[in-house]
Amino acid sequence: MDRFLELLTNLNDFMWTYFLIGLVIVTGIYFTFSTKFVQFTYIKEMFRLITEKPKVGKDGEQKGVSAFQAFTISAASRVGTGTIAGVAIAIAMGGPGSVFWMWVMALFGGASSFAESTLAQVYKVRDRKGVYRGGPAYYMEKGLGQKWMGILFAIVISITYGIAFNSVQTNTIAQALQVYDINPRVAGIALLVLTIFVVFGGVTKVVKITQWLVPVMAVLYLFIVLVIMVLNFDKLPGILVQIVRSAFGLEQVGGGVIGMGTSILLGIKRGMFTNEAGLGSTPNAAATADSTHPAKQGFIQTLGVYFDTCLVCTATAFLILLYPGVEYGAGKLQGIQLTQAALTSQIGSIGTIFLIVAIFLFGYSSVIGNYYYGETNIQYLLPKKWAVNIYRVIVCIFVYVGSVMDLDIVWGFADVTMGLMSLLNLIAIIGLSGVVYVVLKDYVKQHKQGKDPEFYLDNLPIKINNATAWKNKKEK
Repeated sequence: MDRFLELLTNLNDFMWTYFLIGLVIVTGIYFTFSTKFVQFTYIKEMFRLITEKPKVGKDGEQKGVSAFQAFTISAASRVGTGTIAGVAIAIAMGGPGSVFWMWVMALFGGASSFAESTLAQVYKVRDRKGVYRGGPAYYMEKGLGQKWMGILFAIVISITYGIAFNSVQTNTIAQALQVYDINPRVAGIALLVLTIFVVFGGVTKVVKITQWLVPVMAVLYLFIVLVIMVLNFDKLPGILVQIVRSAFGLEQVGGGVIGMGTSILLGIKRGMFTNEAGLGSTPNAAATADSTHPAKQGFIQTLGVYFDTCLVCTATAFLILLYPGVEYGAGKLQGIQLTQAALTSQIGSIGTIFLIVAIFLFGYSSVIGNYYYGETNIQYLLPKKWAVNIYRVIVCIFVYVGSVMDLDIVWGFADVTMGLMSLLNLIAIIGLSGVVYVVLKDYVKQHKQGKDPEFYLDNLPIKINNATAWKNKKEK
């Protein structure tokens, strides 16, 4: 296991240092300027769209997945243990400055998120049940004309979410329960049973469960942390200064100076894990929405980035930095146990109980969302019921395995697969940036005219091939 961990560490350092950090930042900046700061100028529109009523058929039944439901599927995966345990790991290993780079990642990554989710809508397809599916694998094949790339991405995301990320979620839940001496094996078995109940229930059940779980878990967690922040309001300006100074290597942390490079690396890695901007995961949820215009899901999923990082992750960061016992460096208290200690120091032992409940809600809903992403791509690779059932079995196995594995191995493996995913996806959305720009321009034009934007292929100045879910205006 030690050799495997060393291999993961070396691979992570090489991949993120020499390829991914620069690509993530450059892509975010590129889409920020090419879309004229779309992630900032249309915030009001993002909130309006998330409450848009779903389409209803002649029988009065809802048609497809609504904008809000698609948002909750992606939020279930975004607002997971990364927002509680991942932030704690970033701070413990990268210092307070890693929080600053999470913010940078979110602000520029919002433009990347808009691009990938808009493309997912453009190139979505209907499956045999009439449900929309899509994501990077689909726009790599249909938009770029690179089927091999779509197949590779589908394989990587199925491993990343069904195995690696779900292992992180269940490992964190098991770690949290250890405070009550609950054996990780027992926690793993319980999580396995619950997961079997959901993943063999179908996509409809996934949507229904996440729709009410996500708001509950987010409100519960945010409320208690925001109350703590209000009670410690006088300390917040000092923490903010500490974050900014540490981000540029100017703040002495834990008896030494944590380098700026370490803060950037941890901030962007953990930021991408939590908000998933540019990662290529949220487009799978965005594609399910029955929308009148592709840009609508682009806006809605951008809002999800802010919800995750600027609210939930920031609240966790301030909670941890209020804790006087926080230590920095490898081998120190980190992950969910650091967050538990920080919360307990503020509200007593009830904090431990609360966080166990919260981390279960966050983690379990993420397992559901992660499974859905994987299933979508298995359907792309091999649209057979037996293939999906085999994948479900593998997912359930790793729900248990993740619970009992070493924390460093679980997170290291997740970083490797996440890196491969983002590398493929960022290259693809840059290659299709012309489509993103044209679709956004079409939306803005109609919006300025006071219309509810509708997307028709023959309204565009360029021809978009293989966008089979959309019609020409004359076919209306």
